[in-house]
Amino acid sequence: MGYQFQKMQEEKVFKDPVHRYVHVRDQLIWDLIKTKEFQRLRRIKQLGTLYLSFHTAEHSRFNHSLGVYEIVRRMIDEIFVGREHWHNEHRPLALCAALLHDLGHGPFSHCFEKIFNTDHELYTQQIILGDTEVNHVLSRVSPEFPKEVAAVINKTHHNKLVISMISSQIDADRMDYLQRDAFYTGVSYGSFDMERILRLMRPTKDEVVIKESGMHAVEDYLMSRYQMYWQVYFHPVSRGGEVLLNRVLKRAKVLYETGYAFKEPPKYLVPFFKSNQVSVDAYLRLDEMVLNYYLQEWIDEDDSILSDLSRRFVNRDLFKHLPFDGNRFTIDELTELFTKAGIDPDYYFVVDSFSDLPYDYNRPGINSRKPIHLITSTGKIKEISTQSVIINSITGIQRKDYKIYYPKETILNIEDLEIRGAIINVLNELE
Repeated sequence: MGYQFQKMQEEKVFKDPVHRYVHVRDQLIWDLIKTKEFQRLRRIKQLGTLYLSFHTAEHSRFNHSLGVYEIVRRMIDEIFVGREHWHNEHRPLALCAALLHDLGHGPFSHCFEKIFNTDHELYTQQIILGDTEVNHVLSRVSPEFPKEVAAVINKTHHNKLVISMISSQIDADRMDYLQRDAFYTGVSYGSFDMERILRLMRPTKDEVVIKESGMHAVEDYLMSRYQMYWQVYFHPVSRGGEVLLNRVLKRAKVLYETGYAFKEPPKYLVPFFKSNQVSVDAYLRLDEMVLNYYLQEWIDEDDSILSDLSRRFVNRDLFKHLPFDGNRFTIDELTELFTKAGIDPDYYFVVDSFSDLPYDYNRPGINSRKPIHLITSTGKIKEISTQSVIINSITGIQRKDYKIYYPKETILNIEDLEIRGAIINVLNELE
């Protein structure tokens, strides 16, 4: 019996608020969970700075990764096994890719990536392929197995069915994070009938499809996703936390590049200040515990901007936000007024934009995602928006929103009454 199929003498289980239990029966999966690279995910929040607006959103990438693994395990063991187009020899590949798909996330994830131009998917692949504990475990299956797992995560593997289980418009990743994020933020938007969707999933040669009778459950899932994005992920206070952290890291990077002498040298951040080509070892040393330590230390720095921004983030003294139409003239006008007032607009005036596409379908020549397909009782495959009025109404429609962020109390304390009045007048027009 090959290592990849070796069962443990006793099943391991994790209690889980979303799936009740996460079941681990394979030695391969258990050994991956115990690696230091996977354990690091306990120290990376799933939702970054969202805990500043949803106080219970403290769950981790570790929790989510186990959840994605559990959904894929159920797909295979409860639904796919024995069906046409599914070959159980691909079970280890699918389970490992599901478990490790977020392995390369950095502290505060997407905010960190924007400042330091890193790519968590690239680092996920490098961790899997590099001299790591994860790589050593995967290599016991075969010398080529780490490359296979990395290729699934990179969406370049020849097995499109396995890729679609983990990365598509209705995949294990999304089904877990919608429910998990809803649970930990305390909202009801992420609720949908995952049990029905799972029961009606069917493997085909290149993708997972849904039986036609499951269309309404998929409608519910897509609407849940839409609500979660606009009510939770894009919540203006949630975005405000990310905006502030972005400016803290931006300031620290600029100071390092100009030779500023930090009281506490941020040695684990220095590789990121120097280059976006950071080694895997240096990348793995940085987690949110380390970054939060630096944020605390920076409050006492001599640089007033770094000190103030760090204090604001640590103590949740966020910038005020206002709706905005994206008018370039308004941006230029406020930038000039902030500069005249002695307030650096690079750090204290932020225009934030975000958008989401609830559902997309294949459109040649356009960056689109593979559509969700239904399978009829006669075996015909139909794209879901052609069958659902609800989904058709949201298909291909991208919603975009803008907000501006600024420190209200700083504006009110501007000594020059003319400049202060001019800024307030422009801001009042936006409200």
